[in-house]
Amino acid sequence: MRPFSLAAVLAAGIAILTAIGSAKPAPAADLYKILKTAKVGGEGGFDYISADIENRRLYVPRNGPSGQLMVLNLDTLEPVGAVAGVSAGGAVVDPKSHHGFSTTKPMTMWDTSTLKVIKTIDVDGRPDGIMFDPYNERVWVLSHMQPYATVIDAKEGTVVRTLDLGGGPEQAVSDGKGTIYVNISDKANVAVVDAKTMTVTAHYDYSSKGSGGSGLAFDAKNHILFAYFRMPSPTVVIMNADNGNIINTLPTGVGVDTVAFNPATMEAISAENAGSMTFIKEDSPTSFTVEQTLQTVAGAKTLALDTKTNHLLTMTAEFAPPPTNAPPGPAGRPARGPMVPGSFSILMVGK
Repeated sequence: MRPFSLAAVLAAGIAILTAIGSAKPAPAADLYKILKTAKVGGEGGFDYISADIENRRLYVPRNGPSGQLMVLNLDTLEPVGAVAGVSAGGAVVDPKSHHGFSTTKPMTMWDTSTLKVIKTIDVDGRPDGIMFDPYNERVWVLSHMQPYATVIDAKEGTVVRTLDLGGGPEQAVSDGKGTIYVNISDKANVAVVDAKTMTVTAHYDYSSKGSGGSGLAFDAKNHILFAYFRMPSPTVVIMNADNGNIINTLPTGVGVDTVAFNPATMEAISAENAGSMTFIKEDSPTSFTVEQTLQTVAGAKTLALDTKTNHLLTMTAEFAPPPTNAPPGPAGRPARGPMVPGSFSILMVGK
């Protein structure tokens, strides 16, 4: 995750109004809304959220001294367990081996049935983003410093190799057939990776449109990528996944972090730190519109898609006012006080 500047957050209202202005009107019954807010509490910071759709579990890593991997029921949002003592930013599971992995250093491998730690795996860099590739049951661990990618065999829990992606990666997606795409944040391009040979075969440049890449979504049916970036104004670049040709660009809300594509609804969906969620409708492989901008809650910047119910899950918390004369946070982020106890919440979005 990359930090957000104060100027970007203050520009949220303008960006959201721009997105709404270009949105396609929809009947009220067809609009997304917050269906449920579950205050699940717990201590520690938060970053990524992920869903195990087959086993109906939601994984919420918490970091800090009291870190743990919270495990919730994906349908009810009720707690069902936890992997204690794991201070992580992200988590993924392999449904075949029933192994889970958390972005700690060293990486933590655990049993999804018992929630017991199996082993730790030494890795270099600073583990941040994480993706499971079903093509060959491998876990891709992304880092903003070298090595940019570490590939782990999900069955054995061993490092297969490391890979230089040509820059700091944010979100990665797999086509499930041997190709992986990665949004390279500091280079304004999408790296194309052959999952069989684990080599970078191309970089799709979008630097003419903006910089500060973040989320990446993929329409597998039509081979279309949705690459999001934050500067100079939040935008998504829609491109052909086979050759990198840019098809269109559309505005999003401020502070896009993770995104998803729902093949059932043909929508690319982004969660945004300023407190919004943007839905882009793919009307055809060459026609796209901003369908809806939903107001959520500030800080709800990552999401997980439940393709069984078409629900989106995101999370945030309340924070006390900062102390008087408190210095700004990293990269100019506004200062904030401690998290309000018990305020950490999961939001379920749907129709």
